[in-house]
Amino acid sequence: MGEILSFFTNRLCLAVICAWVLAQGIKVIISLAKRGKPQWHRFVEPGGMPSSHAAVVIALLTGVGILRGIHSTIFIVTLIFSLAIIYEAVGVRKEVEQQAEILSSLIEKLPSKNKFKINLKKSLGHRPIDVAVGGIVGLIIALIWMR
Repeated sequence: MGEILSFFTNRLCLAVICAWVLAQGIKVIISLAKRGKPQWHRFVEPGGMPSSHAAVVIALLTGVGILRGIHSTIFIVTLIFSLAIIYEAVGVRKEVEQQAEILSSLIEKLPSKNKFKINLKKSLGHRPIDVAVGGIVGLIIALIWMR
């Protein structure tokens, strides 16, 4: 039981969890500002502003850099892991949008009796600004937790 408790009280773990919670919470706040009411489902949904993917991996990267140094093997591994996650978060958005557009145009070409209503979610990933803001959230949170 002590090992489990020490895992969840580890500063690095707490920084990463806090970065995720804050990034996802900001999505709810943005929905409140835009629509006048919170969309609570945004707390667990992927995509949007800010990127919780970026917040988490940048918090992890920053924490590892502080704890182990930027010349350590684990920092290099974490850096490569972080870059891959961020690349995929942005890349997925582009691919999903293109596929949704193609599918929508194919559905439009169907004869009216064969048409069916489908609501394709065209945005699952992140814009570069979403990733940048998420990264800033992760960096700030890690600097606060790791001091």
